[in-house]
Amino acid sequence: MTVAHLLRRPPSAPVMLSVLVTLLIGVSLVGLLRPLAATTMAGAAGCALATVRLFQLTASGGRDRRARHRRRAATLLNVAVTVVGLTVAVLPLAPASRRAEVVATGLGVATLACAIGLLLLPGHSRLTPRARCRRGVDMLGLGTALLFAGGVLVPPGPVPPVVRVVTVVGAGGLAGLLVSALADRRRRPGAARCRVGVAAVLLGLADLVVLLAYRAPAVALLTAVPLLVGGALLTAAGMTRVAAGDPADPAGPPSAWPRVTAPAVVATVAAAGHLAFVDGFTPTEVLLGLAVIPSLVARELISATDNRRWAGRLAAREAYFRTLVSGGRDLIVVLDDGLRVQWLSAAGERWFGLRQDEVCGLPLAGLLHPDDAPVVLARLAARPDDGASPLLAARMRTGDGGWREIESTVSDQRAVPEVAAVVLHVRDVGDRRRLERELRRVAATDPLTGLANRQELFRVLGERSGPPGALLLVDVHGPGPTQDAAGPAVDGDTLLVATARRLRDVVGPRDLVARLSGEEFAVVTDVGSVPAYALGERLLAALTEPCLVPTGMARLRVAVGLAELTGTGPQDVLRRADLARRRAVQLGRNRIEWYDACLEEQLVRRLELERELPGAAARGELDLVYQPVLALADRRPAGIEALLRWRSPVLGTVLPAELLPVAEDLGLLGELGRWVLDRACRQLADWSTGGRELWLAVNLTLAELLAPDLVPRVAAVLAGHGVPAERLVLEIAESRLGTDLPTVVARLAGLRSMGVRTALDSFRAEHASLAQLRRLPIDLLKVQPRPAGPDEATRPLIDVVVGLGERLGVTVVMADLESEPEVDRATRAGCRYGQGFALARPATAERVEAYFEEFPTTSR
Repeated sequence: MTVAHLLRRPPSAPVMLSVLVTLLIGVSLVGLLRPLAATTMAGAAGCALATVRLFQLTASGGRDRRARHRRRAATLLNVAVTVVGLTVAVLPLAPASRRAEVVATGLGVATLACAIGLLLLPGHSRLTPRARCRRGVDMLGLGTALLFAGGVLVPPGPVPPVVRVVTVVGAGGLAGLLVSALADRRRRPGAARCRVGVAAVLLGLADLVVLLAYRAPAVALLTAVPLLVGGALLTAAGMTRVAAGDPADPAGPPSAWPRVTAPAVVATVAAAGHLAFVDGFTPTEVLLGLAVIPSLVARELISATDNRRWAGRLAAREAYFRTLVSGGRDLIVVLDDGLRVQWLSAAGERWFGLRQDEVCGLPLAGLLHPDDAPVVLARLAARPDDGASPLLAARMRTGDGGWREIESTVSDQRAVPEVAAVVLHVRDVGDRRRLERELRRVAATDPLTGLANRQELFRVLGERSGPPGALLLVDVHGPGPTQDAAGPAVDGDTLLVATARRLRDVVGPRDLVARLSGEEFAVVTDVGSVPAYALGERLLAALTEPCLVPTGMARLRVAVGLAELTGTGPQDVLRRADLARRRAVQLGRNRIEWYDACLEEQLVRRLELERELPGAAARGELDLVYQPVLALADRRPAGIEALLRWRSPVLGTVLPAELLPVAEDLGLLGELGRWVLDRACRQLADWSTGGRELWLAVNLTLAELLAPDLVPRVAAVLAGHGVPAERLVLEIAESRLGTDLPTVVARLAGLRSMGVRTALDSFRAEHASLAQLRRLPIDLLKVQPRPAGPDEATRPLIDVVVGLGERLGVTVVMADLESEPEVDRATRAGCRYGQGFALARPATAERVEAYFEEFPTTSR
């Protein structure tokens, strides 16, 4: 803080008062002011300042009992200080012969107000009889010493009555105030200051009484000024601390030696002063001096009794402590400031095999494992306010040369002079740690396969901070066709255990293999994305190999999803790998798929389709569009094909190529097929009322065709709408015929027997297809016109298909005609009917009906 800053700060009122008192005393000493006037002005000024502060305290505080007591105490002390100030102020006005009585009267009134005010101070504690006796002896000893001092320090000769009264009463009062202040100076420092201040003020008034009674020199009156001013200010300061709650001094309990030695010091100083200035004692003074000795002897006896009692308690507590320490399982180690072993409890030899005579004096590092010692020593060397952990985990050497896992609680007592050591409470936690490790292993392991579980996988992914790796999600699905059909079902647990074994055999030693759910596994690897893809290929090769089980041979179908570990959270990484796995499942399994953003978009749309498709028919979101089939000779309508559309308010228009695979996975093909057949037959019935006798083609899936109730259901729908059977054409794509050809032939024959015409869609002009055509009972054959080469190379093949159809009595329809050259080529080949954008586009029922209005009614 600079001098300029000090000069800018206004001085406080006590500082200004001190300067004023010093000036008054100095001016009086040099003879410019009468000592009585200086004493009056200085004392009145000090009491006035203290009165203002005490008056402020009487108007503040709460409404509880303690606050009321504080206000009352402050009021009475304020009255006492005011009386002192008025007493000092009226001295110049009183006659010289009556001034001692005036001061004595003020002293009595102030003493009474101070006594009541100090008794009202909060925080009094009830004393035990022993403590009350000890305090009484202290007061008696100090009071006797003060009385002796007053008796030997007054001038020789007759003693005025007022001096005798003031000396006797003052000695007792001062002794009580000072002993109480010394006893409470740590527990109640504010109250102790109030007592010391009151004692100083009253001593100052007593000094004035003695000086005025003996008509001492006027300059001697200045000796009362420091007592009056300092006592008044100290009383106000102590009351301010009391009003703030009077917080205790953290230094601990007060020392007893001031109360024991104070009487002897006072008596000795008074006797020495008397011998120096008077030279000799009267019998009365000798008796007063001897009266001090019994109280000192009594105090010494009390102290000796207290010491013996405390020594007994200390011995009992030490025996109790030793019993606790020696019987406990925990090891207690006391270290000095250099972290060397000073003391070892009995548990060291009992549980750790460490003898005290062998360990004492050794550094702590010699007892700890070399890997743990640096960390432990660094924490112990740190002070408690350095934020070091109070719990230390390490391995400690045992007497037989082994190591035990321990936990130590640190109690740093280096700042306590009586201890000056570091205390370690050591506990053997080896069994607990082994149990914890076993519990963690069990909690992180799949019980069937012994692999890590989902929780352990998430922990490893969350703690990864090294180079980016990859996560492979492996989905294993049931035995394949190589299973021995004659044997019983394969045990699922056996296959899972075999799968886990193969996974462990393929992955690297640092890779983590985990089982997430029933048939889902995960592999976390540290290698890059390309080596991770190669690892996925090896996993596929290993898992798809036939597996020998007790019931025969089994082959699994596997789908692997791969996602890179690019710093994202475990949930996000697992979600990406799962999206790639789903894509592999959709594409037929036994493959590995790599996650990318486009794949996520496709799979998200697939998930939205799966979520929105159930209930689409009930919500009225399904619709049919119709594409006419024309006779190529005259371009007149001969039939119509009903095409399904899903008008989703969320996804927009969804075509069958995207809709049907989702419906098949959800098991909704039957529901959609029934809706399409019913809606198409209803529309065909409406068109039949206009005189048009066109046939209507409806597509069937293989599952619908193989359904046992297909034929009766079709008959029921036709009868319900009044549609002739020959007007309905049911189409099945050649690529969906599958291997169950006899059942397909039986269903098609059943439909033809009731009059419904059948068609084979997407016919491929290949040798196998031509051979299969003879076995199928169909009426229409739809051929794709897309040539594989020049027109001259493909034209003979089209002619062959058309000719074969005419021989078998099958009508050939050329589909997907999208240009006039394709229409001309189909016409030249002899096809009777055609369908495609070049002829007519699919449209709603209303538009198709308007299109039919352009042609006269015809029957086909």
